[in-house]
Amino acid sequence: MPAAPPMSPPARLSPRTVGIGAAVITVLVWTAFIVIARASAGRSLSPFDIAFARICGASLVLVPWGAWLVMRARAGGAQAAASFFGLSPLSLRVTAMAGVFGGVAYAVCAYCGFFFAPASHASVLLPGSLPLWTTLLAALVLRDRITPARALGLALIVAGDLLVGGRSLLHAFEGGEVWKGDLLFMAAAFCWACYSIVVRRHGLDAVRATIAITVFALLSYVPVYSLLVAGGWVASRIGSAPWGELAFQMLFQGIGSVVVSGITFTKMVQHFGPVRTTMITALVPGLSALGAVLWLDEPLYWNLIAGLLLVTAGILFGVQKPAPARAAGLVPAVATVAGGRRDA
Repeated sequence: MPAAPPMSPPARLSPRTVGIGAAVITVLVWTAFIVIARASAGRSLSPFDIAFARICGASLVLVPWGAWLVMRARAGGAQAAASFFGLSPLSLRVTAMAGVFGGVAYAVCAYCGFFFAPASHASVLLPGSLPLWTTLLAALVLRDRITPARALGLALIVAGDLLVGGRSLLHAFEGGEVWKGDLLFMAAAFCWACYSIVVRRHGLDAVRATIAITVFALLSYVPVYSLLVAGGWVASRIGSAPWGELAFQMLFQGIGSVVVSGITFTKMVQHFGPVRTTMITALVPGLSALGAVLWLDEPLYWNLIAGLLLVTAGILFGVQKPAPARAAGLVPAVATVAGGRRDA
């Protein structure tokens, strides 16, 4: 019998295919995060319950991963920094700084915001405020120079934020609560900007940084949350919520929003570069606002449309590269919404 022909190795995806696929997944996850988080506000779980589900879901993947990274480094004879019982691959100080802002404060502020303000507001204020806070903090802490193009982008973002959030602030004295959500969205963006500065300042790897903030959140937020619930200071609805809802939040908010989008965003940066990546993610405000209209029946007023246009234009202006002759020593100050990867 003739010999069977040798089996050819499986075809590998091209870098372009991987990059485009990663871009599609990242934009979809970030868009779905805003729409699903707002829809979740009308169901069984409280914002603190959703943050708990997010942390526990991400921990199922990232905590064993972190422990494996630490053990592998030690087995290879490397003096790898580790903390939190060898679960975080970063030092205690860096893990705590990154974890406070990126692991706990961001999640709590964002989820609480969705219980007061609609997703259309989050579409503008969450991704729109992030470049604003990051650029200002980078100029203050890292001494980054704000170029004229970036200054114009920041001005457009501020104008867009004021169009969206200013109206709710004007109605604050009439008993409305939307302004609380708007301020919480701005605070969430500020927290993620602080985390991004920590990532840049210490040159952190995307995977290790994401693992570190998840480990910190697991070992700080979860015990405090449990004690507050047990003492009656925080109301929890986990006991009465359907198990399917809790499992979904762990799967999407934890594994999807933290793990998957963190990896795919990193792949985007590797293929497209930081500037083109941020231009692609500028699709998120418009898509999430459209999703809020289609799936949540939220009205899209003129100020929201104008705010979306201004914020999107501001993001695009803000990520323009400076001229090569003036670019020496400058590091772009654009960070992710849900990944942990620095654009530097």
